[in-house]
Amino acid sequence: MNLINTVEFMAEQSLKDKTIKGVAWNGIENFSDIGIRFVFGIILARILGPSDYGIIGILTVFLAVSDTIMQSGFGVALIRKVDRTETDNATVFYFNVVVGILMYGILFLCAPLIAGYFKMDILQPVLRVLALSLIINSFSVVQLALLNARLDFKTSAKITLISGVISSVVGVAFAYFGYGVWSLVYQTLSLSLVKTVLMWIWAKWRPRSKFSWESFRELFSFGSKLLLAGLIDTLYNNIYNLVIGKLFTPATLGYYTRAHNYAMLPSSTLNGVVQRVSLPVLSTIQEDKERLAVDYRKILKMTAFITFPCMMLLFGVSDPLIRWMLTDKWEGCIVLLQILCFSLIWIPIHSMNLNLLKVMGRSDLFLRLEIIKKGIGILVLIITYRWGVEAMCYGGVFSSLIGLVINSYYNGVIIKVGFLEQMKDVLPIFLLSLLAGVLAYYVVKIPSDFELVKLILGTLAFGIIYLGGSYIAKVGELIEFVNIVKGIRKR
Repeated sequence: MNLINTVEFMAEQSLKDKTIKGVAWNGIENFSDIGIRFVFGIILARILGPSDYGIIGILTVFLAVSDTIMQSGFGVALIRKVDRTETDNATVFYFNVVVGILMYGILFLCAPLIAGYFKMDILQPVLRVLALSLIINSFSVVQLALLNARLDFKTSAKITLISGVISSVVGVAFAYFGYGVWSLVYQTLSLSLVKTVLMWIWAKWRPRSKFSWESFRELFSFGSKLLLAGLIDTLYNNIYNLVIGKLFTPATLGYYTRAHNYAMLPSSTLNGVVQRVSLPVLSTIQEDKERLAVDYRKILKMTAFITFPCMMLLFGVSDPLIRWMLTDKWEGCIVLLQILCFSLIWIPIHSMNLNLLKVMGRSDLFLRLEIIKKGIGILVLIITYRWGVEAMCYGGVFSSLIGLVINSYYNGVIIKVGFLEQMKDVLPIFLLSLLAGVLAYYVVKIPSDFELVKLILGTLAFGIIYLGGSYIAKVGELIEFVNIVKGIRKR
């Protein structure tokens, strides 16, 4: 019995060590990526105008949908499959490449129709060049999936850092020499190319087997539902770009995309860490539902402890932040950014709920939830668009909250951690973050001609309230976070 307990303890410690290292390196990867995009994004936005970003914003939906079809949920299927073989890897690789080429051909032929629909001739050549990234990316899907499955986020972090720096320099250089929207195109292509080349060099995987229909059917039975769910999610997430691009000016879309991108930076970065680490880690204990529920709640609360303050800080200081970084020509995105913070703050929590369904192999439930949520979201969009972009953003907040209730339903059935249990875990953290964010919002309204001074004062006020409140209330996640940081430093 002692031997069994010892083995179980060692296995749990090994999983904990892998999780901490995974979080550390994935955090380094995501936050270095956000830092690079943030700094170079400021430079680009100062050189380019809202209309340039609006053009790319229109095309984003077509590229995103094509990329989702190209991946078809096979990356997740490989990560989840404990007994994956070389034949599985090769099958996914060949499928990705063929579909990537096919999707590029479709977009190439449809480019004139898309340009005609939006009455913007520039869309045709831009799409035909920008879509080349689909073919390039198709060569690295398997390598990335295998790195994630091995929790080798150190290699992935190096690739992200190097490719991010190189592509950002390319984008700024072309913008400086007056290439306008094309600088964003070349930045995207160089990012895909450098990342794919480094994946082939450092991931140390090559297709050494043939395509197998048997393997394809097995993986696709799981991935197909994720594909449909992914298509629904991608279309929904980008439908705002289509509606705004069609009904409003490119500059208005530029304001929205800039606001959305900034609101997505903290939430998507943290969401990326949560998804990439929690999926392979929780997959290893998918048979032990009691332990799965305990570990799930721990990750959920830690995710909220980090995500909520980041988003509420962004809400509080968005006015001086935008004016200081991008100048007053981007003033139109400030209010949109503030509203979007309240809808995108829940993204990592959404992903945690959906990730658990992937872990349990219930891609059918995953698909069912996506259909219900997106149907409600589109209905809200139809109701709100006639009152303008701000009303659409407020509708997004409502849709996100409804989606939170829906996403957590099956987790309540499977591991007894439903909506009410999750809210009990994260609501105190949300309220504390909201209080700090509101205080920062009013602090930055002090009369001053120096936006940087407002930004610093607002950030300091936020930090004092949030960290001080967490310490006084003895929030367990603060202690856990400090312990994780200490553990990482020792490693």
